[in-house]
Amino acid sequence: MAAELASPRDMAVARMPFLSARQRIALVMRVGDAPLRELRLEDVELAVGRRLDGARWDPDAWERESERDLRFLSAVGGSSYGYFDSGYPAILRETARPPFMLYARGRLPDGRRPSVAIVGTRYPTGRGLEAALALAMEAAAEGVQVVSGLARGIDSAAHRGAVAAGGRTFAVLGRGIDAVYPASNKELAARMVDAGGGITSEYPPGTPPSRWTFPERNRILAGLCRSTVVVEAPGGSGALISAAFALEEGRDVYVASACAGGPRSAGSDALAADGALTLSSFGDIIEDWRYGDKRYGDKRCGDKRGGAYEPGCFYALAWRSGERRRRAPLRRPNRTRPRSPANGRTSRRT
Repeated sequence: MAAELASPRDMAVARMPFLSARQRIALVMRVGDAPLRELRLEDVELAVGRRLDGARWDPDAWERESERDLRFLSAVGGSSYGYFDSGYPAILRETARPPFMLYARGRLPDGRRPSVAIVGTRYPTGRGLEAALALAMEAAAEGVQVVSGLARGIDSAAHRGAVAAGGRTFAVLGRGIDAVYPASNKELAARMVDAGGGITSEYPPGTPPSRWTFPERNRILAGLCRSTVVVEAPGGSGALISAAFALEEGRDVYVASACAGGPRSAGSDALAADGALTLSSFGDIIEDWRYGDKRYGDKRCGDKRGGAYEPGCFYALAWRSGERRRRAPLRRPNRTRPRSPANGRTSRRT
């Protein structure tokens, strides 16, 4: 697979520390292909619609950093995708706060296939690990891409399950793609890439993890997927942030019934009480995706009157809009998240 690289100018814009992703997008829309050296700080303020008091204008430094990023990506066979590039995931452009830049090792999720996010606590019970592994294996067996965060616990189990079933799985990191966090998952990340999946991040190579980068990445994790499954999550789990972002984007949220009422499930139990659908197997999501689409009628997959389902039929159904099944309204989880320095949004580590 040939690596794709964003333009050096856009990669330099991605290195501007005082702009949020949305403001970087606005800047590029405003200035077009103009080199950063031809701009002044006042031009940037006009583009983003706010004062940038205290910001240091140093395009030469950002260009040097972007050149270093390009050398790193070339050395490891990595890729980068700017918001306006053709390889950028279309489903992310639909979200309220899309990332300006994605750096990747391996691939990004195939937009022609549906993806599901499987998330949960870093400290699960044995039942939670088994549920995450089984759900991911079932999803992969049906040709559905599995997305998670490569953290300890539920995330790692989901990635392992997808790889074991011969499927593709993708991780969204809360740091640069030059290293894997936690380091114990380095081998797992390599297996994911070898199996046709990948790891991605909006943060440039060399960016360390922090208390706000993890929750910020959750909006990308949820944004890449049609549905999010919370396997097991206590009340303080950052997996609830992924569920909140999914709800904000109008995506489906599910809870694994296998962990209901468990010692580490207060948060996921609350989601279920608020109206999230509970599932005992990935087949429940298959049924919901099938019956939830009013216009569904692909004979390859059966029809709404109960025709037989064939693995892989999601490709034709993945992004159709239609009348969803009636269900209790699901309230957004009530979470308090510390502010990230770049964009002022609140966030909390997973």
